[in-house]
Amino acid sequence: MMKILFYDTKTYDKDTFDQQLPAFSGISVDYLKADLTPKTAALAKGYDAVCAFVSSDLGSESLDVLHACGVRLILMRCAGFNNVDLETAGKHGMTVLRVPGYSPEAVAEHAMALALAVNRHLHKAYIKVRENNFSLMGLMGYNFHQKTAGIIGTGKIGAAMARICHGFGMKVIAYDIYQNPSLDFVTYVSLDELLSQSDLISLHCPLTDDNYHLINKDTIARMKDGVILINTSRGGLIKTDDLILGIRAHKFFGVGLDVYEEETRNVFEDRSDEILEHSTTARLLSFPNVIITSHQGFFTEEALEAIAATTLSNAAAFEKGEINTANQVK
Repeated sequence: MMKILFYDTKTYDKDTFDQQLPAFSGISVDYLKADLTPKTAALAKGYDAVCAFVSSDLGSESLDVLHACGVRLILMRCAGFNNVDLETAGKHGMTVLRVPGYSPEAVAEHAMALALAVNRHLHKAYIKVRENNFSLMGLMGYNFHQKTAGIIGTGKIGAAMARICHGFGMKVIAYDIYQNPSLDFVTYVSLDELLSQSDLISLHCPLTDDNYHLINKDTIARMKDGVILINTSRGGLIKTDDLILGIRAHKFFGVGLDVYEEETRNVFEDRSDEILEHSTTARLLSFPNVIITSHQGFFTEEALEAIAATTLSNAAAFEKGEINTANQVK
């Protein structure tokens, strides 16, 4: 029997995984509310695997403790793995498996929802009408039809976003090291061309050393005035201080963020009774043309079911010595 310790459990996580578990008779799962940190890693003693999320601390210190506890397998119930110290994991002979594609459409649809919301000021319109203010002042947007959408990263999620934009009648251009042959309606361009031509820019790439702070004061300066910027990928792709300077300079028509640099403490937590002093998040929320959501792009029934099924399948395959290399991170 493979024993898995599940960190940072929310009710919806437990419900979804428990629904899938009967199909995996050789696996048992225990759930913790606490997230994985160097201190809580010691709780994994006696377990074969831990299940973690993108906000978990899987740095060298945590991995050292997990290794000492006998953990052989790190199950990431997400696509991202930039929080995992792969060098330390490899040194300890620990296998890291992830869920590379749970529901690309879920994230892409949320990206477009953010784009539409900031464009048509839905966050402001909702509040105005609740206060019996039916004035249209301050609510004017513009048509996406016949505008240019720039997609940075055309993997599964970026490709789904490209198709959505194409469905809106937008011209779709893209920047990626690897071109996606299935996107025959997309024109691939250089990053500079994308920045200067796009009315809507949406980020859909993993966070690497090469693209850390891809969006900074220099790349922002090369964007069109009045651009809409959307990030449902990784917070570290945008240098937040530079983004704030750009917002203050009226560079952006609107900004929609499902991820941001300071999100780790906030992800899935209720901090409504706290004062976020000296907080980048609070600074961003002070702008009327910025919408922030709490890393919910993936959060659909279909995506959660796919995440649970793939994570448990990864565990079962590992136990049988039949690892799906497409899901392995090295």
